[in-house]
Amino acid sequence: MLIETIILGFIQGLTEWIPVSSTGHLKIAEYFLGVELPLFFDLIFHVGTLIVTLFFFFSDIKEIIHSLHNWEFKSESGKIIPLILIGTIPTAIIGFLIVQYFDAYFNNIFLISSAYFFCGIVLYLSKIGKNKKNEISYFDALKIGVFQGIAVIPGLSRSGFTIAIALLLGIKKDISFKFSFLLSIPAIIGGLVLTIFEQILNQSYIKVNPSDILIGITVSAIFGYFSLRLLKKSLEITKFHLFAFYCWFLSFLLIIFIVLGF
Repeated sequence: MLIETIILGFIQGLTEWIPVSSTGHLKIAEYFLGVELPLFFDLIFHVGTLIVTLFFFFSDIKEIIHSLHNWEFKSESGKIIPLILIGTIPTAIIGFLIVQYFDAYFNNIFLISSAYFFCGIVLYLSKIGKNKKNEISYFDALKIGVFQGIAVIPGLSRSGFTIAIALLLGIKKDISFKFSFLLSIPAIIGGLVLTIFEQILNQSYIKVNPSDILIGITVSAIFGYFSLRLLKKSLEITKFHLFAFYCWFLSFLLIIFIVLGF
């Protein structure tokens, strides 16, 4: 289990923030490794990537908390609070419904392949965005939140969808990047709370080795930091849409494996 934890923690961290769907990669890795880690490990890996997000955007989060504490909603940090709330609502509703009714299909390699192909289309289309808007409207936040909820499907990248939609809405790259990850925080925390609640009910957390928990969090956090830096750089040099080709390549590769009977 230790080797699988390290491998999957590496995959989770490396692919969490670049727009190639970490969940899709984990499902593929589990399929070809012939293992199915308990849902608790998904919690462990996401704790690592959440730590990275909080660290990377610490100053922004600090300002948002300060604005919220003082009820200052006219400052730059204060304006983003209702936007995050508006974006989180459709994310929670759509994400919950998809998991509730379609979770049984999440291990289907054909579904994952199809999702990667569609994800590639969205990523590539992001290049046509004008990227001139300095502010995000409430309706923009709502639409971005909808796509974040849809991205719960393995093969659809959360960061890829939210940033791509923001770019297509004409929002500047740096603002799109920041909002995407600030919007991810309540989504990740909400997912963690639901997972913890489920694991307590099932008592599956008892079966997890404490050393595996520490290793999983550490590995996913370290590589998560580097993947976040890579994503930021790709936006700065206008290469974000090129991740589409990786998604398409992986999609076709999975189809080949299906045809060959792997």
